[in-house]
Amino acid sequence: MADQPTRPTFDMDQHPDIAALRARYDWVSQRPSGQSVSGLAFLSGLYLAISPWVVGMFGHTTLTVNNLVTGIAVALVGAGIASAYGRIHGITWVMPIIGVWTVIAPWVLPPHSASTASIVSNVITGAIILATGLACAALGFMSTRRR
Repeated sequence: MADQPTRPTFDMDQHPDIAALRARYDWVSQRPSGQSVSGLAFLSGLYLAISPWVVGMFGHTTLTVNNLVTGIAVALVGAGIASAYGRIHGITWVMPIIGVWTVIAPWVLPPHSASTASIVSNVITGAIILATGLACAALGFMSTRRR
């Protein structure tokens, strides 16, 4: 076994193409449009997390827990996009899915008797999360076309 040639180790994170791509992603996320999108994503996630108490979803514990958990997830992804888009861009596809889920959750989750205020809150917040999620994903496309 000692006669086998050793292979040089190569750290893929140090590859020039990967480093340039991450630098481009970070450049795009630091532009005003990138900061606006990530900030709106973060704030919409925070609102979704506290919306059961703002709107008053008393008696709808399933929807309350759903909004709390998905809101925290969106806020964390929004914060990650703002701070390290070059590393987190691969999970931006989660935000539009959470946005669609937020829109349909009042009708899908039991008990199927959500109040009008909670439905309106979820639909508006879900649409904003869907739009910001698509915009966050588009940031990656902007970074490969421009500069």
